Amino acid sequence: MFCDAEATVQASFAYDHEMDPEVVRPGRHGESMRHLHDLIFQRKRRPGFRISTAAVIVLAISISTIASRGSHAQVVPAGDEGGGRLSAGVMGSGYTLQYGQRTMAGITAFIDADGKRRLGIEAEERWLEFHQTADVHAETYSIGCRYHFDTGRFQPYVKGLVGFGDFNFPYSYAYGHYLVITAGGGLDFRWTRRVTVRAVDFEYQDWPNFTFGNMNSFGVNTGLRVRIF
Repeated sequence: MFCDAEATVQASFAYDHEMDPEVVRPGRHGESMRHLHDLIFQRKRRPGFRISTAAVIVLAISISTIASRGSHAQVVPAGDEGGGRLSAGVMGSGYTLQYGQRTMAGITAFIDADGKRRLGIEAEERWLEFHQTADVHAETYSIGCRYHFDTGRFQPYVKGLVGFGDFNFPYSYAYGHYLVITAGGGLDFRWTRRVTVRAVDFEYQDWPNFTFGNMNSFGVNTGLRVRIF
């Protein structure tokens, strides 16, 4: 009975990935089934590495402290003032995943450690858990550089991040852990001295070693950022 249920789930999963021999072009069936077998083998394995929130906070505080000491050690031009700032925020997120052309929603938490000369560090964690179909969901954990400049109360920025993504396949039959590369940018609006509105944040994410070939996703985020010091 268990074998029949296992076979049924495998057949359903294979169909969702176009692994049916009548659907897949000749020559690709063997490769597709190999990917399926790899996922079956890995379905109970959990990822071995994550960028934890605590590690991100410690790293951001360390970088911000060093930048702050450096900025006080010398006189800086007016355009470079304001170094050594640490901020944290949360955003609502909407993303389109190339896998099945799914549109999903989620929550993003982030930390910005801004040094002098308009350069800083951004770390983020995103959970795409809402609007699921077939129990497909994804989480990403990334860190990288951010370049920003002020124009009045607005602050445009661009960023490049790298990290890892966890992907849950249909019906929770398999689970993958992958490299994720992110390019993005956005616009902040300084509401008060401590509170900034992240008006819009765009991201393009590339999953280069995804199980079924390169996968990408595109998303839009918006939320608030609060200055810690």
